[in-house]
Amino acid sequence: QAKKYKIHTVAFYNLENFFDTINDPNKNDEDFTPNGALGYNKEVFTDKVSKLSDVLSLISTDQTPEGLSLIGVAEVENRSVLESLVASPKLKDRNYQIVHYDSPDLRGIDVGFLYNPKYFKVKHSEPLNVKLAGDEGKGFFTRDVLFIEGVFMGDPTFVFVNHWPSRRGGEEASAPARFAAAKVVKHKVDSLIAIDPNYKIFIMGDFNDEPVSPSIASVLGAKGYVKDLKQGDIYNPWVEFYKKGIGSSAFNDSWGLFDQVMMSTGNLKEYTNNYYFHKAVIFKRDFMIQKTGRYKNYPKRTFDSNRYAGGYSDHFPTYLIFVKPVN
Repeated sequence: QAKKYKIHTVAFYNLENFFDTINDPNKNDEDFTPNGALGYNKEVFTDKVSKLSDVLSLISTDQTPEGLSLIGVAEVENRSVLESLVASPKLKDRNYQIVHYDSPDLRGIDVGFLYNPKYFKVKHSEPLNVKLAGDEGKGFFTRDVLFIEGVFMGDPTFVFVNHWPSRRGGEEASAPARFAAAKVVKHKVDSLIAIDPNYKIFIMGDFNDEPVSPSIASVLGAKGYVKDLKQGDIYNPWVEFYKKGIGSSAFNDSWGLFDQVMMSTGNLKEYTNNYYFHKAVIFKRDFMIQKTGRYKNYPKRTFDSNRYAGGYSDHFPTYLIFVKPVN
């Protein structure tokens, strides 16, 4: 007799410049206004919401009709854009709830977290500050790491949503900024694992680094193969994807895999009596791929220079499948 499983899925999606149309004097968002360089008006915003909800409504429905249980997102201007997203016709019946904090990012973009309250209960959340070195010894803060403590399917679960500093100025020159973000996450993870090495932890985000980059492999200490793990380690299932040249975003005709969802060993079958990790997936459908022009075969983006391209995001979402045997 075939075994039956209950399935849950956990995703990350960079929503690519998901701004509202209102000029916020505290943010560099002028381009994303009706009179700005991008002509970002109500019609564009409404279409952007529709396009993003199309994608989010489809992810993992071939595994479970209820779709995603947990979703980390990046490049959102504020809570209100997420409220528009979860209230959209294709998502509203899922009753997604939101965790979001405004961060000190100069571009005015934050990370956020959406969850299905049927399966996840929030107990605590907070932004973890990431301070970077500045000129003349003056530090400044980049995007916060969003930390959520909750209960997922009956198990204590901790989620970190990240959008680490970009590679502007070059990968090597900008690496210390991502090391700083990695150290913030690592410090918090270590404090949790010290309490219980079987805690379920998710570390998701756009890391602006590959699964094998020093910030992830060395500073964070994430390992790509189950055989190399010991209890309390961080498992990164995307290493094998990266080594095969499979990515979630493209640059200069090369695929990168900055969008990752990692986990503690408490999510693996060997360490849990509840749901456990089954598979990692990059979600892409034909309609999400650019068919012509300089970005041909890339993820179909929202803007091409200053022209509205009517796409979805310049990143594909990534997600993990978790299963629980049902008697």
